[in-house]
Amino acid sequence: MYSTTMPASSLKPHTLDSIRGFGGSRVASRKTPITVLRSLLCLILMAALSTTGFAEEKQLWAKSIIGKKAPAFVVEKWLGSEPKREGKWVLIDFWATWCPPCRKAVGHLNEFHSKFGDKLVVIGVSDEKEEVVRKLTAPKIEYASAIDTQGRMKKELAVTGIPHVIIVDPQGIVRWEGFPFLNEHELTEKVIADLLAGSPK
Repeated sequence: MYSTTMPASSLKPHTLDSIRGFGGSRVASRKTPITVLRSLLCLILMAALSTTGFAEEKQLWAKSIIGKKAPAFVVEKWLGSEPKREGKWVLIDFWATWCPPCRKAVGHLNEFHSKFGDKLVVIGVSDEKEEVVRKLTAPKIEYASAIDTQGRMKKELAVTGIPHVIIVDPQGIVRWEGFPFLNEHELTEKVIADLLAGSPK
């Protein structure tokens, strides 16, 4: 999904020309091989990349609200008992039964619920009808599940791709967001442990 290669347009032909003329006639008189100059250019570019960085930004299929107050959490119906959220971290997963990555995420969310349940409330929210969600028996959802057929919070976040997860701290601030399987930005137990410990990586 991401390319770590700089686009060809980033290396303009005039860059080589400008280095070729560096030092005026002294460069010409020494007849410095162009291969040496190209190597020098590569070293300069590598040094610039290592210091300034051209790291790819995390791609989102939703509006970013990281570090901001989460929108009001609204559901139409809980498919089970409503979890107590006061004073806890809350992980909200926007998903659907027809979505393969969403179903794959269920197992991971079950693990997060089991391991961090004393501090973290895991909630799956689908905009499908109740009977559709209840028909899904495998994988089994072991965390809190709810529906909102109007997709109100999902629309507020402008979610265009699922699963989409946000993790909200006890003060209501979003500390993690995104597609949980995104390469180099995966949502893992370590990521959650660091968040709960107050040292997000």
